[in-house]
Amino acid sequence: MRLGITGHRGLPTETEQLVREALKEEIQRHAPEGLVGVSCIADGPDAWFAEMVLEAGGMLEVVVPAEQYRDGLPEEHHRSYDKLLRQAAEVHRTGMVESDSQAHMAGSEILVGVVDELIAVWDGQPARGYGGTADVVAYAERTGVRTRVVWPEGARRD
Repeated sequence: MRLGITGHRGLPTETEQLVREALKEEIQRHAPEGLVGVSCIADGPDAWFAEMVLEAGGMLEVVVPAEQYRDGLPEEHHRSYDKLLRQAAEVHRTGMVESDSQAHMAGSEILVGVVDELIAVWDGQPARGYGGTADVVAYAERTGVRTRVVWPEGARRD
């Protein structure tokens, strides 16, 4: 089973705990042998999911949306990003340089294209900018990739 992840970044601490538990449950639905998690490993749900897949005994594939992608992530996330990137069994790249909304969407399109199912940590609201979670969910639906929305009761965004 190839599971992909998309989701909101910058979630409040209370929501983070709810989402982490929900992601753990989603991953536990699948046997670890043959489980491949695919993630852009941004801070938040992308990285939490990647760490949990590895902890469960699955393999990780990483999508790098742009050469400058890491530079646009919070500095405090760089260590986790680098560690997850080193643990990846395979890395997919868009070939783009600038880490902008176009590159992020291109990366998400690659991710959706290589998974059997997409897990979306999504509040159901429209994207706040092109390439946001809602756009990724819509793309998955258009391309026929099954999507499971994870937004636990009590979760909220700032």
